[in-house]
Amino acid sequence: MASRNARLEAAALVFVVFLLGLLLGGVGSHLWDEHTQVLAEQTAQLNTKATRDQVINDLTQRLQLTPDQQKQIAVAIDDTRSKWQTLYAPLDAPREQIRQQGRTNIRAVLTPDQQIKFDDFLKRLDEQRKKDASR
Repeated sequence: MASRNARLEAAALVFVVFLLGLLLGGVGSHLWDEHTQVLAEQTAQLNTKATRDQVINDLTQRLQLTPDQQKQIAVAIDDTRSKWQTLYAPLDAPREQIRQQGRTNIRAVLTPDQQIKFDDFLKRLDEQRKKDASR
């Protein structure tokens, strides 16, 4: 009889430990998913270049800029972006070469069907890059 009770207690203990592991795994997985989603959103925000008008509108709301200040800030933003473009322009050709080499390396790993999908992905990516560059 005591042996039977011990077995039942052991089985119940194993079952409880299993349930606790399942519960802890589910909660941990949920928390990890939320964490990675927040990181993805933050990264997307950092990688999105605001347009000049968006920056001016944001500053106008936050600082209550006058129209004259808005014009002066627009000039400052344009000047700064122009200087950045001048600074990085010499790197455009090497950067494009590196990008194309990376794409070639990735294509070498893919199947023909995957290469078609990859090329579609790159087409959308390049269109987005052009759209962002025109801001």
